[in-house]
Amino acid sequence: MQFFKSAVSLGALAVVMACGGAEEAGALATQKASLVTGTSQGCTFTVSFVQRVPVPPIFDIKLTREASATCPWSASTVTVGYSNANPPSMVSLAANDLGVAVGYTYRTGGPSPMAVAIKHVAPDSLAIVRSAGLMPVALGTYIWSADLGIGPDGTTLIATGTKNVPISGETGSGDRYVAVFPDFFTSTLAPTIVAY
Repeated sequence: MQFFKSAVSLGALAVVMACGGAEEAGALATQKASLVTGTSQGCTFTVSFVQRVPVPPIFDIKLTREASATCPWSASTVTVGYSNANPPSMVSLAANDLGVAVGYTYRTGGPSPMAVAIKHVAPDSLAIVRSAGLMPVALGTYIWSADLGIGPDGTTLIATGTKNVPISGETGSGDRYVAVFPDFFTSTLAPTIVAY
């Protein structure tokens, strides 16, 4: 079993290396909201956040589908999540014809950690098809970012970012991580998370 876990961890790190190496992944992870726009099934999607309530502050994460000649559906905006107490330190988006993936940091208030939510949103209905996430192992700790990208196979979602504490389920150590979600748009398989 230990050999299997090691092989999976090495495989996840290999994905990062194939995408430009750990240095490039680290540089991507430090960019705030590196990618907030993408295209799926001819439609352009943009993710953003807006403050809904001033005190205590609540920030809504919004996904907008733009109308265009190539998009078969009308313009629309949907709220995919929210963060209490703190504005998201990042929002990110990755998209292809299988769907739209939205990632954002959030807190639920008080001493709660800053975690990451990742949602699969259907391009046509804007319904949330899948909710996944990354959670720190202790209260009052932070995952600062989760920049999303889609692997060369078109089905693997990759999240890279920075943190100040281990993430639940991770292997390795360090303040950077890569989380690999196989078949993200068509399954509910758990991610492999490697810290480095």
